[in-house]
Formats: sequence, C-alpha cells, structure tokens
Amino acid sequence: MQTIDDLTVRESIRAFVYEQFPLARQQQLSDDASLLQNGLIDSLGTLDVVAYIETEFDLILDDEDLVSDNFESIDKLVEFVISKRV
Repeated sequence: MQTIDDLTVRESIRAFVYEQFPLARQQQLSDDASLLQNGLIDSLGTLDVVAYIETEFDLILDDEDLVSDNFESIDKLVEFVISKRV
C-alpha cells in the first residue's frame, strides 16, 4: 500500500519525465514501461534525471546508485527515491 508521500513522489517523477521527455508523454507511457528499452531516456537523459532527483528530493546520489535498473521505469525511479529517503 502506498502512502501519500509515495504518491507525491510518483506524481512528481511522472510529471518530470513527461515534461522532459516528450515521447513519453506522446506514448502515454505507463509507470512500469521501460524508459531505457523504449529509447525514451539515453545517457544524457539519465543525467537529467539524476540532477532532478538530487534537486527535487534533496538527495546525493553515489556512483553505485547510477545503475540502469534504478532508471528503468517510473516505478523503478519511485522505488529508488523512496529507498534513498529512508
């Protein structure tokens, strides 16, 4: 079960992805769809996501956080951010 905080994180990340990556919005991407395999986010896009996460959620990401699994989908990004906030 998600808490309100989890939902806020999800809505924030989804809004960022849809704004920053127009193809995601055009395809009305589901939260579990692969951002990487669908070619919506490349290596530069990943850097944009990292900067957003660090700024929006006041987190500092380490090198070991920068694995593709954490950036695979909106769902994975939400899980990752929530795990870092604990």
